[in-house]
Amino acid sequence: MNESEPRTMNKPGFFARSELTSTLWAFRREFLVVGLFSMVANLLMLTPTLYMLQVYDRVLASGSEMTLLAVSLVALFLFMVMALAEWSRSRVLVRAGVRLDQQLSTRVFNASFEASLNESGASPARAFTDLTMIRQFLTGNGIFAFFDTPWVPIYIGVLFLMHPYLGWLAIVFALIQAALAWLGHRQTVAPSEAANEAQGDVQQYLQSKLRNAEVLESMGMFGNLRQRWSLRHQGFMALNADAQGIVHRITAYSKVIRYSQQSLALGAGALLVINGEISPGAMIASNVLTTRALAPIDQLVSTWRAFLGARSAFERLERLLGDFPERDPALSRVPPTGQLTLREVSAVAEGREEPILKQITLEVEPGTVTAVLGPSGSGKSTLARVMVGIWPQVSGEVLLDERPLSGWSRTELGPHIGYLPQDVELFDGTIAENICRFSEVNSDKIIAAARMAGLHEMILRFPKGYDTPMGEAGNLLSGGQRQRIGLARAVYGEPALIVLDEPNSNLDEAGEIALVSALRELKTRGKAVVMVTHRTGSIMAADRLVILRNGRIQMDGPRDRVLEALKATVPATTPAPRAPAGPALAA
Repeated sequence: MNESEPRTMNKPGFFARSELTSTLWAFRREFLVVGLFSMVANLLMLTPTLYMLQVYDRVLASGSEMTLLAVSLVALFLFMVMALAEWSRSRVLVRAGVRLDQQLSTRVFNASFEASLNESGASPARAFTDLTMIRQFLTGNGIFAFFDTPWVPIYIGVLFLMHPYLGWLAIVFALIQAALAWLGHRQTVAPSEAANEAQGDVQQYLQSKLRNAEVLESMGMFGNLRQRWSLRHQGFMALNADAQGIVHRITAYSKVIRYSQQSLALGAGALLVINGEISPGAMIASNVLTTRALAPIDQLVSTWRAFLGARSAFERLERLLGDFPERDPALSRVPPTGQLTLREVSAVAEGREEPILKQITLEVEPGTVTAVLGPSGSGKSTLARVMVGIWPQVSGEVLLDERPLSGWSRTELGPHIGYLPQDVELFDGTIAENICRFSEVNSDKIIAAARMAGLHEMILRFPKGYDTPMGEAGNLLSGGQRQRIGLARAVYGEPALIVLDEPNSNLDEAGEIALVSALRELKTRGKAVVMVTHRTGSIMAADRLVILRNGRIQMDGPRDRVLEALKATVPATTPAPRAPAGPALAA
């Protein structure tokens, strides 16, 4: 139940890498190819400079049209090659981004799903947003700036060949822009991260409230919650405005420097022409080359916010994948029989000092029905979650067929476990798909599960029967019918262990009879069934009663013996619980 340490890959001669870093490292060949195409493109960026030198210093001096035609054709050919190199490197990065998404999307889905189970407030959507930010940055203009920046010294070197003053002037402006980029980094990191975090909080808050839109509307809570959302949104907008203001200010400074550089470079070239140190063609060419030399640095400044966002996304995603490592796909177990063992199990919740469950020891045998009873807040639902392995903070041993439940592959174990939570959530799809857990549709198994839950005739009354989409059926289903569909999903495929949390809380008399019949049928088929309940109607199907109070087992034993013990503890003026359906059992 305890999560492993962040997974790293250790190889001789290499530093330990995180899983995400190792995945990106696997794309080193693609980045090498992009680097080669960038080299070709940047070398051919010298074409306009050389063309201007030839036109001003040779064509105009000689007045030869053939020379102009030849030089122009060569320049056009080189421009086409440069465009091909630019397109090729973009194509390579786009394909690498698609492959990166294919390799990580399933992994991120699994890790974010586990995080949502183990961490309060975790948002799976945020993990996919982070993956999208990384992919977009790796395939956008920002990454090109990193590949183009190493060529800045080469352009400056060509300027030195034209005249040392031009080279030094380019170095001065390069240092100014580099200092501006550093200043932008120092000033934008904290505001950008605060704005991104606030944006995620606002989106998560809004999504959680929209899921309960009917409750908000019916009880007039919409206005009050809108005010709370508005306060959060205004806080985000203030942080975002601060971050945007800094970025825009840095960008404005960068524009001033760029325009000043263009004018001063032209002025310096004109001065050198006046002094006879360079030709007019060299003056024009040096101005274009200086602009090109400083363009990657300027592009780095303009894409710095995107880089910071991608870096933060990388860190969050790296932490997520490290905290929730991939389970061994080769792990295979013999299908369980359903024997569940809890030994000295305690369960705690974040922010709560006292454990919810305290030293629970319990055995659940195949072919039995165990009913768990107790007052509200005694830990019954927590116990149900511990039994199916979805409560995050657990100490002690939870064993299925004498193997730790956390050691099973959830994908492999899932078909052998049935779980019906208190709040039944049905998903987008047909009724049949919800019952069969969105696996391959098996009509015989679906109908068998529906019959066991007493649903078959009801489903057939829908216009599309089992093919009715939940979007349509959701408005037609009562709470009891939704609960019975959840029961059919839990018993689909006859899993070895079935845990039902308040399965009869919304059931009418017919639903209660169907539940008792299903429990007895599951018992005769050798399934281990645990049922959390407040109501006494289904107790007669139980072989064993477990009474919880304050997170501890107060009573445990055969049904009749525990019922007799309960009668003895209830005062004479208080009626003892009866077997038929009735009020909640007091313990």
